[in-house]
Amino acid sequence: MSNFAVYRVADKQAKTLNRFNIFLSINTVTMAAKSLARFVVSRISTPISNKGFVNNPNVKFYSVQKNFEFIKTHKTGARNNVGVITLNRPKALNALCNGLMQEVADALDVFEKDKEIGAIIITGSEKAFAAGADIKEMQNNTYSQCVSGNFLAHWNRVSESVKPVIAAVNGYALGGGCELAMMCDIIYAGENAKFGQPEILIGTIPGAGGTQRLTRVVGKSKAMEMVLTGDQVPAHEAEKMGLVSKVFPVDKLMEEAVKLGEKIAKNSHLVNGMCKESVNTAYETTLREGLHFEKRMFHGTFATKDRKEGMTAFVEKRAPNFTNE
Repeated sequence: MSNFAVYRVADKQAKTLNRFNIFLSINTVTMAAKSLARFVVSRISTPISNKGFVNNPNVKFYSVQKNFEFIKTHKTGARNNVGVITLNRPKALNALCNGLMQEVADALDVFEKDKEIGAIIITGSEKAFAAGADIKEMQNNTYSQCVSGNFLAHWNRVSESVKPVIAAVNGYALGGGCELAMMCDIIYAGENAKFGQPEILIGTIPGAGGTQRLTRVVGKSKAMEMVLTGDQVPAHEAEKMGLVSKVFPVDKLMEEAVKLGEKIAKNSHLVNGMCKESVNTAYETTLREGLHFEKRMFHGTFATKDRKEGMTAFVEKRAPNFTNE
């Protein structure tokens, strides 16, 4: 091949590589821009009214809505800045029916519009966080019904929350319950908690993240063992696997979850959301693109008042006064 031909081939390859790098850069910047836009839009809202405060001045929470059938909601913490969603189907061990998951989504909408709320907790009872999906509800579903109705699609709402979500798990977190916990950003567990994906035992497979999120958290081998045997994993073993962040005595679980929520809520809510988005992006992209996305989000914090306030407060050796702007 002549020198001229070699030059032409090299030039063509260089141009192709350059176009690929430009594509990566534009794609990542676009992702960052969309994320920033979602944060801004989420802040343009009307907070929850102050109606519903408990009369006892020593009780630091109030009911958010009273018309839910399958859940209970309230605000808690010294500054009422932590929202709590409690699954409430005790007779069914908090089995996840469509109605319950829709109410969870509605409650998240309310908490996300409340400018006071900086973190959200999802919990159940001491006996069961959620013992699984409602099998009776789906028993007679057909394939065509599942596909045409996009069955379980709205369950992903929890994972799409802009604000940090903490799962406080006591008792059973099986099947859909384990999947719901994994949709949250942090899992705290009581010592009696048990996690598992037992769908294989009733002739089906996980359908809300059990084969996907679980594999990313605990690795292929452990995930395969869990989904192919249906075995339950106790809290301390789940902690060793990385599925659970911390384990506490049963009666201390909610207290510790609220403390965590309050600590998170003290930060800039805007920057909390940006940080959460960046961590979650690590699951969706290559390392190279993820690092570029992180840099752009980091650069984006320099467009916020809270970044300026945080660094100024650090230099002046005082506590920051974040305004979530």
